[in-house]
Amino acid sequence: MIVEDMSVIEQSLRAPGIYEMTLYGESVNMMTTPGQFLHIKVEEGISPLLRRPISICDVNLEKKELSIIYRVEGKGTTLLSRKKSGDMVNVLGPLGKGFPIHDEDEGKTALLIGGGVGIPPLYYLAKKLVEAGINVETVLGFRTAHDIFLEEEFALLGNLHISTEDGSKGTKGFVTTILEQSSFRYDTFYSCGPLPMLRAVEATTVTPGYVSLEERMGCGVGACLACVCDTVHAKEESKDYRKVCSDGPVFRAGEVVL
Repeated sequence: MIVEDMSVIEQSLRAPGIYEMTLYGESVNMMTTPGQFLHIKVEEGISPLLRRPISICDVNLEKKELSIIYRVEGKGTTLLSRKKSGDMVNVLGPLGKGFPIHDEDEGKTALLIGGGVGIPPLYYLAKKLVEAGINVETVLGFRTAHDIFLEEEFALLGNLHISTEDGSKGTKGFVTTILEQSSFRYDTFYSCGPLPMLRAVEATTVTPGYVSLEERMGCGVGACLACVCDTVHAKEESKDYRKVCSDGPVFRAGEVVL
């Protein structure tokens, strides 16, 4: 983990309200584990006070560049979306525990399931899995066809299945609609997205897997306890919890209460 002022290489609009930013920095060579995130200070001064946690979407170690994809939702991300080439962004990272892909054997098949801004960290994961000789099946969920991003990038890495809530592209429904209608053969699943989606994925999938949680954070390093979640096996008389920022954001499926 390191704090660095990274320079903005470029920024583009990928879908309505969805931006992709490319950053350059010397600490990029530390960003080798998919599923980790950055804690970004979007402006100098004290407003906004807190950093914004944003997942790493892709990494180019040779160029010392990384990309993030985020949705504009409030003051912080609005300010971030106004950054231009040459601007500096203060970055704390990489943070959290990512996807444990080292246990996967060559020739196995991984099922990736993502929705919304939970999709970006799955892209770097897919690239690392393919590099390791693992087959990738990807299921992505969006609200409408206009909201789709990273479609071409995922399609280059394996079979891609898309669902939209209004049926404007792909399967009408949710990611679980595709899971229920298809007979995927896979050894492990990896999922990231909103909690309702993760709950549905855990209820639908039957093999071992991992889920990555999206959560509001304060410090991002496990000190403030703003992002805790209960474990599934915690007893009422002795609560047990995990910190999403430092114990996660990736957890084994069934470990924490979603």
